[in-house]
Formats: sequence, C-alpha cells, structure tokens
Amino acid sequence: MQGSHVAALVHDQTYRNTLGDLVRTHWPTAEVYDPFANHATSVGYDARRAREVFLGHVEMCRVFDLLVAYVPEASMGTAIEMWEAHRHARRVVTITPLVHNWVVQLTSDAVYRDVDEFTHALNSGAIDRLVGG
Repeated sequence: MQGSHVAALVHDQTYRNTLGDLVRTHWPTAEVYDPFANHATSVGYDARRAREVFLGHVEMCRVFDLLVAYVPEASMGTAIEMWEAHRHARRVVTITPLVHNWVVQLTSDAVYRDVDEFTHALNSGAIDRLVGG
C-alpha cells in the first residue's frame, strides 16, 4: 500500500476493485480478502496495531490457495507476503513490470506485466490450471 513512499502515504488503491471484480467474476465462490478494505487508515496505526495487522496478513498468506500480488513498484510488505505464501506452498501470481526482480522471479508461480495480461491468463484458463481448478 505504501510501496516506496518515504512519507506516511498510501498509493492509489483503486486497482483493488478491478482485481477483486475479475476474481469474483471468474470464481464466484472464491473468498477474496483485500487487506486495504478493513485497513484504509493503516499508515496511521501505532506500532502495536501495525504489527498485529501486518502479522495477521502474513499469516493469511500462508493458508490461502492463491495470492495475487500487484507490485507496480518495489513493496517490502508485498515481498514478505509473497515469500510467506511461497514458503508455505501457496500459489503466487504477480502483476508487475518488475519481471527481472529476484523476489518476483523466485516467489511467483506466474508473472504478468499488467492487469490486461493477468485478465487474459484468467480468461484463458492458465491460472485455473496453475491452481489446479
């Protein structure tokens, strides 16, 4: 959410609606969790609350079937979530122009440069095959 901002700012999060809609349309019974939905003011959390929320999100990455990581620029939080999902044999699909980044390469089961490529992979069944559905 904060990406590479130096200040206590959050990047535009409207992409979340697009990705959520795509996933819900493709898999109507899927449980979709959006960490921003319940934590839109998280940059203002004190250290205790921030730790609690972040560790809870990391724990979710260990158990969900699929993590869709949107990484338009470097994001330490997303990198940790991707690592934890990967470490626990969860599927990681990453949408990013950072296709040469080692964290992206080593933790992702599939990498798409943008939302259009992701949408095509979703509609073509490529992601279904990846998750075994």
